[in-house]
Amino acid sequence: MKPFRYERASGVASACATAAAPGAKFIAGGTNLIDLMKLQIETPELLVDIGLLPLADIIESTGEGGLRIGAGVTNSALAADMRVRRLYPLLSQAILAGASTQLRNKATTGGNLLQRTRCPYFYDTTKPCNKRVPGSGCAALHGINRMNAVMGVSDDCIAAHPSDMAVAMTALDARVETVAADGAIRTIPIDALYRAPGSTPHIETVLAPGEMIRSVLLPPPPKGRQVYRKVRDRASFAFALVSVAVVVEREGDRVRAARVAFGGLSYKPWRSAEAEASLEGASATRASFDAAGIAALKNARGYGHNDFKIPLARRTLRATLADAVGA
Repeated sequence: MKPFRYERASGVASACATAAAPGAKFIAGGTNLIDLMKLQIETPELLVDIGLLPLADIIESTGEGGLRIGAGVTNSALAADMRVRRLYPLLSQAILAGASTQLRNKATTGGNLLQRTRCPYFYDTTKPCNKRVPGSGCAALHGINRMNAVMGVSDDCIAAHPSDMAVAMTALDARVETVAADGAIRTIPIDALYRAPGSTPHIETVLAPGEMIRSVLLPPPPKGRQVYRKVRDRASFAFALVSVAVVVEREGDRVRAARVAFGGLSYKPWRSAEAEASLEGASATRASFDAAGIAALKNARGYGHNDFKIPLARRTLRATLADAVGA
């Protein structure tokens, strides 16, 4: 065991200032960080516990008609909230598709968005991994990479983002509100929170040292039906091979508007503007859904063991859209 110091934060501002120091990490539910510490993948010198800060409320945004979700809200509480179940069923479906009840009871909204990849080579300290040790190489490129990404990645890293919640929030146009070490507050569209791996895959988000997610802002619920579908190796407690979040608004026998986000395919939840453009004004038929899948995956690249993800993602999108329109 590597020694570390522990401090319980007394306020958001002091927590951010303390966590800005080299070697410091925030901890809330700890469902990801503690595992990584046990494996000595994460070796923080200081843990700043923000679990008792007043960040666990879900508040209606009276000005906009949406919701403000505190970063400390547990996954279980968020999925069970009646406002979320009624207005944003996509989010509740996605959360309940992830992890186990025990983990959802501890995991937090902010931590879920920032959880690290489950690429097996990231977890195996005997293998090279640019995300774990910059410049060491990527063992997944020519290894067993069936769980890895096929879109938006680079030859330095093909790790996939593991979150279910983040996929739904991407389709819902969520924004992340943060507090920096100097007290500055900014709001980041969730799609802009994550950095492409490029040649620096160890830098995963645009957050600065000590910058904390304070809340997630959901805009008013979109029109149309919301559906989340997750394809995995077993019926529960498994990360997605492919997941799809859709919001579909119909107008007669045509799709008036659609939102499409994929999980399991990229370094972040992958919002597909190509699929959405293909669906807008199209007939609500399987042929149109197939065309949307082709558009969404046209730039996908498999790496051997994960080649199957590309046709699987197309079929999953078709099934999810068919479910959303009742076809």
